[in-house]
Amino acid sequence: MTGGRRVGLIAALDTPDLAQAQRWAAAVVPPCGMVKLGLEFFAANGPAGVRALGALPVFLDLKLHDIPNTVAGAVRAVLPLRPRLLTLHAAGGEAMLAAACAAAATAGEGRPRLLAVTVLTSLDATALRTTGVAEPPAAQVLRLARLALAAGCDGLVCAPTEVVMLRAALGPTPLLVVPGIRPAGGGADDQARTAGPRAAAEAGADWLVVGRPITQAEDPHAAAAAIAAEIGA
Repeated sequence: MTGGRRVGLIAALDTPDLAQAQRWAAAVVPPCGMVKLGLEFFAANGPAGVRALGALPVFLDLKLHDIPNTVAGAVRAVLPLRPRLLTLHAAGGEAMLAAACAAAATAGEGRPRLLAVTVLTSLDATALRTTGVAEPPAAQVLRLARLALAAGCDGLVCAPTEVVMLRAALGPTPLLVVPGIRPAGGGADDQARTAGPRAAAEAGADWLVVGRPITQAEDPHAAAAAIAAEIGA
């Protein structure tokens, strides 16, 4: 617990290899409270791969982005997998986000919490401008965050550099799930907007998502345990 707020750690199992994902999961849960399965894993293994991880709490990071009807259908299709968290792109617009929320609600209390991805952590201001967004990342993050919450999303995926701003603007209620976490001494890899685990936790994150600094470590369990200890998870 950091600053009175309980912060959890999610290990990103970014691999198409089911057996490797299972080995990593066995090594890092606990101290990680959840595992993230993203597009790379899901494209290779599909729903059967998610089921193969058993009863582990899963963050299904599919970043759904399509017309409202298609996204609603995709949400309904993954409900039987019972993910704890599910992502969609806030840039899909209010109608798409609202359709996804309505689809998730059909699962009742066991529904996944829907997280809207704001601006990918790999994008800096220069990269964002090439997509037609002239404002800096923080301004676009806040705009999309407000749109997503108004549409009914439970929370947001944002870079650690934007957590303080979002807490100040939106208060304590939205769930903030934060990738781009890089422990001291590690490289940034392809991430543009990063912070260390403790800084992100103290800023007001609910969950920190850490991939390569854990999975590519010589001892993934030790790496995860060190980060969990740093944030009091």
